[in-house]
Amino acid sequence: MVSLYENIRKTSAFLKRRIKDFAPEIVLVLGSGLGGFTSNVDVRYRISYKTITGFPKTKNVAGHAGELIFGKICGKKVVLMAGRFHAYQGFSLQEVTFPIRVLRQLGPDILIVTNAAGGLNRNFNVGDLMLITDQINAMGTTPLVGMHDERLGPQFLPMTEAYDKRLRMIVKKAAAKSKIKLQEGTYIALIGPTYETPAEAKMYRSFGDAVGMSTVPEVIVANHMGMKVIGISCITNVHDGRNIPSHEEVMEAGKKSSKRFQRLVTNIIDSI
Repeated sequence: MVSLYENIRKTSAFLKRRIKDFAPEIVLVLGSGLGGFTSNVDVRYRISYKTITGFPKTKNVAGHAGELIFGKICGKKVVLMAGRFHAYQGFSLQEVTFPIRVLRQLGPDILIVTNAAGGLNRNFNVGDLMLITDQINAMGTTPLVGMHDERLGPQFLPMTEAYDKRLRMIVKKAAAKSKIKLQEGTYIALIGPTYETPAEAKMYRSFGDAVGMSTVPEVIVANHMGMKVIGISCITNVHDGRNIPSHEEVMEAGKKSSKRFQRLVTNIIDSI
């Protein structure tokens, strides 16, 4: 049986052949409705997920293009994941996080992960951007469950500083430079694809500030491999007990926040 480590090596070798001597410094994962950021990239290579050896195979979720984009932003070499895999699609968390493990083999040591999230904090408004300061895994499992392989990282992983403190300061300065009001808070990840009931939203509000269906597994794996992480949520709906959330609402809110998001992330990358 081929090990996870061997599959990672095989897929990373495939990508290295495709991108030649291009060595990305930063990985950026784009959440639902935030795909417009790709227009900011001086693109060198585009590679569809469907053509990548070892990548999970699935139909794309609306708002997720399903491709890797290699290029430059503010003179820095980056690789964008335009679309991600989700547990609610039936993937294991090892499959969900497989792309992050593969991209780490190409050299980048910084992960900027973004998402669309429901607001729990009553001070949040639709369209707010939130700097993730900590996270809660409410998915019931982690991508590290299973046979341990020291080549991938330690068996018992501290998560005391899942989101790098120094990089969070850079994000705050970039937000001030961009004249963007930046919320801060804890992100809670659920497996989905159902949205929260009013009772669930009330319970989770006592634990965190925003809730979604992604990000936490990717951040765990990034920490497992020694990457430094920045997390940003776009608040696309607010749980007030009255509104009924929908994927269309999430996409629309993401589009409305797109220009501010692009300005913020561009300034973050320029400042790193």
